Amino acid sequence: MGLQQMWRLVWRFNSFKRTDIILQHLRMSKHTDAAEVLLERKGCAGVITLNRPKFLNALNVSMIRHIYPQLKNWEQDPETFLIIIKGAGGKAFCAGGDIRAISEAGKANQKIAQDFFREEYMLNNAIGSCQKPYVALIHGITMGGGVGLSVHGQFRVATEKSLFAMPETAIGLFPDVGGGYFLPRLRGKLGYFLALTGFRLKGRDVYAAGIATHFVDSEKLGMLEEDLLALKSPSKENIADVLDAYHAKVISKMSPTSLKITLRQLIEGSSKTLQEVLTMEYRLSQACMGGHDFYEGVRAVLIDKDQSPKWKPADLKEVTDEDLNEYFKSLGSNDLKF
Repeated sequence: MGLQQMWRLVWRFNSFKRTDIILQHLRMSKHTDAAEVLLERKGCAGVITLNRPKFLNALNVSMIRHIYPQLKNWEQDPETFLIIIKGAGGKAFCAGGDIRAISEAGKANQKIAQDFFREEYMLNNAIGSCQKPYVALIHGITMGGGVGLSVHGQFRVATEKSLFAMPETAIGLFPDVGGGYFLPRLRGKLGYFLALTGFRLKGRDVYAAGIATHFVDSEKLGMLEEDLLALKSPSKENIADVLDAYHAKVISKMSPTSLKITLRQLIEGSSKTLQEVLTMEYRLSQACMGGHDFYEGVRAVLIDKDQSPKWKPADLKEVTDEDLNEYFKSLGSNDLKF
C-alpha cells in the first residue's frame, strides 16, 4: 500500500468518525431539546411539563415547536379529555420567554427572533381556542411568556407561592402574549396598572385579581393533579367540580356572624361620618364581647392554634336579621360619646 493510499484510508476513517460524532451530537441535541419540555399521556390527560428548572422554565422556540403540534394532536384525540400544563422544579411555572437568547438573535439579525414571536403567539391562540379543558398549574414564578401559556386557558390554578407579573416595559418591550386582550378585561383599571408598572401579584392576590380561576394550597397540588388524571372520560363540569373541591374558599373559614356584621357595617358606614362610624363600631365591639365567636376565634387562631373554630351559628343562613339588629342597637347611656 502506497503512502497516498494510506492517507486516503485514514482520511476516510476520520470522515466516518467525524460523521458518527456529528450524528451522535445531533441525536443528543434533539434529546436535549425534547427534554426541555415533557409531553406525556397520563390517565385521561395530556400533560405538558416545562422542564428547564435551572432557567426557571423560560420558554424557547424549541419548546414551542414541541408543545404546539402535540397540543393540536391532543385536541383531536378522542381519548384525551383534558390538558394539564405545569413547571418542573417547584420555583417557577415559567418565568417568561428566553429573552436573552432572543435579544442576541435579534442583534445578529437572525430569523429566529422573528420566528419566536410568531410561533409563540400562534401557541397562545391555540391555547385560547383549545376545545379541550386546559388546566394550568401556575405554581411559582409566572411572568411574560409563562402568562401566555396559562392565562388564555380555561382553568388557572394559583398557590400561595404564585408570583405573577408582566414586566416587559422594564426591558424595552410591551406586555405581549395577548396582554392587550386579557389585561384590560381585569376588574377596574388593574390591568393597566399591572401592564405599566410590572407590579408583582403574589399568592392569593393572583386569584383575587382574576388571573387565576382557582386557589389551592401548594401541598395539595400533587393530589389535585392525581385526582384530575384519575377521572374517567370527564366532562368540563367534572373537571370544574374537582378544581372547586380543592379551591380554598377563604370566606368559608370565617365567622358567619362576623361576615354579616361586616357587610352591614360597610353598607351603613358608606353614608356616615367618622364619629358616627366609630359610635357604631363601639356598639359592635361590645356586642362581640358578649357573644361566642370572638372568644372561639381567638382560641382557634392564637391559643390552641388548631385553625378549626366552631362558630355559633355555623352557617350564614342561621344568622337572622333579628340577631344582626342586636349587634347594631344603641347602648343608651353607654354609647360612645365625643
